[in-house]
Amino acid sequence: MDPVWTTTVLLVPLVVVLTAGVFFLYSAVIGLLSKTSVRNKTFPPKLVLLDFGDMDSMPEVIEEILECYGCLDILILNSSMKFKAPVQNVSLEMDKLLMDNNYFGPATLAKGVLPSMISRRTGHLLLINSIQGKLAVPFRATYAASKHAVQAFFDSLRAEVEEYGISVSTINHTFISPSSSESTEAASSKSIWSLLYTKKPLGVSPDEAATEIVKTLSNKRKEVVIAPSLPKVAIYARSFFPNVFFAVMAAGVNNAAASEKM
Repeated sequence: MDPVWTTTVLLVPLVVVLTAGVFFLYSAVIGLLSKTSVRNKTFPPKLVLLDFGDMDSMPEVIEEILECYGCLDILILNSSMKFKAPVQNVSLEMDKLLMDNNYFGPATLAKGVLPSMISRRTGHLLLINSIQGKLAVPFRATYAASKHAVQAFFDSLRAEVEEYGISVSTINHTFISPSSSESTEAASSKSIWSLLYTKKPLGVSPDEAATEIVKTLSNKRKEVVIAPSLPKVAIYARSFFPNVFFAVMAAGVNNAAASEKM
């Protein structure tokens, strides 16, 4: 065999591997320097007004957010609007209002900042959702629907953006520390599903919620449920024993109706 041909056959793969390695190291160093330069800066806080009820203003708001510091590392989505009533008493306007605030708003904001995160190949989206993104409770149909919708959106998004180094986390919690009057009302309620929200007996405290948010951001956990044992059992019952779960919910409605007549 020709020595020149043998040398060429041996050198070409080596050159390809070395070239690829150089480009990989270059990209890694540039990415690290970019993250470090931003991380070492101290930015003054800025306030950007946002109204999920006005979806037409979203493009301008997203542009303003990105112009504040030139990039966005973490986006915590904490918007929520709740409404309690029988389905037949809820207007279409109220349905749309809840969907705008609980689903379309967070989804639109996340989509608006994604191109910036994708180009930098880093970022963290954290959705503060309700436990009703996992199970539905009577008289909160639209609220539960909006929370299920936004949960599904971010679950799908998580898989789509993982290749870009972007983390997506969701936190599903029971209610956050109600006032004493609300606590008294909850304690006196005789409905079965009211037990799903009982904890110490004031729900999840702000400190607990804040601690879990920080842990989730630090550890980049994909999904966290902040709730006592009973709601967690209800989530599994809904998946594995749906007929039992539906029966309990129906019994709760009947029990509530009987209590009102007393």
